[in-house]
Amino acid sequence: MLLRIPSVLTPDQLNGVRKILGNANFADGKLSAGAAAVRVKNNEELDKDAKELEQLNNLVMGSLVQHPVYRSGALPLRVAAPYYARYTPGMAYGDHVDDPVMGAEGMLYRSDIAITIFLSGPEDYDGGELVIRTTFGSHEIKYAAGDAVMYPASSLHHVNPVTRGERLVAVTWVQSLVRDPARRELLHELNLVREKLLKDAPEAEETARVNKAYVNLVRMWGEI
Repeated sequence: MLLRIPSVLTPDQLNGVRKILGNANFADGKLSAGAAAVRVKNNEELDKDAKELEQLNNLVMGSLVQHPVYRSGALPLRVAAPYYARYTPGMAYGDHVDDPVMGAEGMLYRSDIAITIFLSGPEDYDGGELVIRTTFGSHEIKYAAGDAVMYPASSLHHVNPVTRGERLVAVTWVQSLVRDPARRELLHELNLVREKLLKDAPEAEETARVNKAYVNLVRMWGEI
């Protein structure tokens, strides 16, 4: 499932994030790449020891994990601290699939879902589209600043070369309660109906049945 998460960050939050990143130190993005991705990765990332990380994560992740579309679509069990990436003219990230297991020993997680939060708007740079290949073709993603895209981390994807300006993004990964992406998509669609019924007809018999079906499917398919 490829899902847009609108307005993860407000304009004020975006301004705060950009101000912090504007004064921060970035390092070669290859330092965090796996054996396959290191050959095709050409960007910069905020230094993993940067003093600004805690403040940034409070702003960015604090908003993401509370977003109802994220919670419904991801059914998160574990979520990683994000990378903050910068692309300037000539930088790109070639075709790759994200590592299936991430983290450090004792804190490993399975990367079911990848999420990119756009910190720059499409008017701020040319090129730099996130291209996700699916069974239904390739999708070029270049959302408004503050929006995010969520997609299976198993997807082959790349970032087109930036030809003007600066592309800033935060990237994170999620281990879901429900490993199978097709089941997650069904649960998300069912939950949209469930939430509407709970709002519009909370006492209806149909609402109770849909709610029961959703809850018990999560119980049946969930892994902890």
